[in-house]
Amino acid sequence: MDLGLTGKRALVTAASQGLGRAIATELAREGCKVVISSRREDKLQEVAKEICQIAGAAPGSVAGIAADVTKAEDIRQLVQRANDVLGGIDILVTNAGGPPAGTFDKMTDEMWHDAFQLNMMSVVRLIRETLPIMRNQGGGRILNVSSSSVKQPIPNLMLSNAIRTGTMAMLKTLAAEVAPENIQVHNLAPGRIFTERVKSLDQIQAEREGVDVESIKTQEEARIPMRRYGQPEEFGRVAAFLLSSANSYMTGQTVYVDGGSVRSL
Repeated sequence: MDLGLTGKRALVTAASQGLGRAIATELAREGCKVVISSRREDKLQEVAKEICQIAGAAPGSVAGIAADVTKAEDIRQLVQRANDVLGGIDILVTNAGGPPAGTFDKMTDEMWHDAFQLNMMSVVRLIRETLPIMRNQGGGRILNVSSSSVKQPIPNLMLSNAIRTGTMAMLKTLAAEVAPENIQVHNLAPGRIFTERVKSLDQIQAEREGVDVESIKTQEEARIPMRRYGQPEEFGRVAAFLLSSANSYMTGQTVYVDGGSVRSL
């Protein structure tokens, strides 16, 4: 299937590793020009070259721009610079790291505030800065990287469970508002995808329970109907489809890439 992504221009945040990098790689593989962002300028340039090599993309078709998505001014400059580099923005992927794990009693006001900035306001600000560009071009695609916890809360992830669910509600509302302008909005929710974030969560759980991390991984895999963790590239391929012209009549949806872990309807 031709996804119709050749020549499209994409901005992907938190893309130096993990799910963001996987999405950027698949978009580059499909012929997109991509700007990736994270806080580390030095790492970004290296990753941009690696993505081009892995995706078989032309040198320079992936560029890196450093930004901290918890800072409004960084986001404003990031979108402006990405627009200049790419000559427009057809695709926006809003992604950020997860807030600290922990239960309710461990969460301070500062932790709640920081999680809100990281996983809600970064999405709001990135979209706010990008929408005028998409409107001027006659449309675009927006995809937020979320978590399966928006459907089925995950124990010990109080902050992520709460903030990401609010972000999903905002995106659902936004999708209806901008649909007449040929702008599609989706929320892509990973389950247990084998990234550094998941490895870290497994390690935290192992330390809390006093067992080795492989025991935790085995336990978690047993709860997944497909009996394994997902791979980042599997997640990236679903993202590429949702962001493509092959996906022509969906908007406002939360799609789960979780191996069947979420059991509710």
